[in-house]
Amino acid sequence: MSTVIHVRVPRYVKEKLEKYGVNISEEVRRFLEERLRQLEAQKLVEELRKHLESMPKVGDSVPLIREDRETR
Repeated sequence: MSTVIHVRVPRYVKEKLEKYGVNISEEVRRFLEERLRQLEAQKLVEELRKHLESMPKVGDSVPLIREDRETR
């Protein structure tokens, strides 16, 4: 299902785009789809960052590895 969005632009913009053979509706559609992908990716990065910040910090693993090897 789709919906219609109306956009008001200066007449000269529309005329020049048409002069260059630009399919305005297709350009706007692609721009909005790409913008949505960017916003979703940004949200995902923010969620991952919050998740990583909530995880316990891992210190230097060398002493842990050494201790494990010495107990064998």
